[in-house]
Amino acid sequence: MLTLTSTDMPELLQRLPQPPEQLHVLGENLEELLKRPRIAIIGTRKLTPYGRGVTQDIASKLAAKGVVIISGLALGADSAAHQACIDAGGQTIAVLASGLQQIYPSTNVNLARQVVKTGGVIMSENEASYKPHPYDFLKRNRIVAALSDGVLVTEAAARSGTLNTASHALEMGIPVFAVPGNITSPLSEGCNNLIKAGAIPVTSVEDIFNALKWKDSAAKAKKIHGSTPEEQLIIDLLHSGISDGSELLTKSELEASRFNQSLTMLEITGLVRPIGANHWSL
Repeated sequence: MLTLTSTDMPELLQRLPQPPEQLHVLGENLEELLKRPRIAIIGTRKLTPYGRGVTQDIASKLAAKGVVIISGLALGADSAAHQACIDAGGQTIAVLASGLQQIYPSTNVNLARQVVKTGGVIMSENEASYKPHPYDFLKRNRIVAALSDGVLVTEAAARSGTLNTASHALEMGIPVFAVPGNITSPLSEGCNNLIKAGAIPVTSVEDIFNALKWKDSAAKAKKIHGSTPEEQLIIDLLHSGISDGSELLTKSELEASRFNQSLTMLEITGLVRPIGANHWSL
């Protein structure tokens, strides 16, 4: 574990109105990670299947293109973004409100270990044994924003702590992105309001690359191929944005038994994964 002081604090954090007095870091690649393109992905702790799907999809595709994913290791969008990044072979930075020996929530201890084992970093401005208070989560949001080239909100209610991170980004001139959502969903109201206020809408990772004028120099993600025509049909439907199992069955026009067999084989081979409530993702 490395402890950084004001003399060796990353310049990205020195620009904060209230930079951390110290930064405790677990992981060996912080300097290298901060030289690469970085996107903070944040959102509600109570993700809908739609929110989980888009969070995983965007985080995975960004990671595959070499982008470092930054988040707060919380439940919901944070965890989904970190895990999708790791699963795609990328590196991620987790900024904690707790100390590094008091991972919060405790259910994410294994995820924290994965972050470090795969070349990422976990960090906190608090001492190792520090137990967080509610205000610490808002306080750490400024660090999440400051480390990023852009902040993406994938799903959030109108009154959400997530929007606090977006505010910090705007104060520092860091672009804010938001995924548009169902206008009848309370958990999309925050994102839709951000877009109305000027946030950049994101429906694909290309929207982020174009806005930040990044060149897509990373290898293109490999196209997924099924082993049968039925499997490929399901994959193509998932690529088109359909995630609901019932809708996939209807659109595929396959017999239910053939559809279920093909979907099961795709899951066994790791080409698709369930994301809850009979929704599926590549």
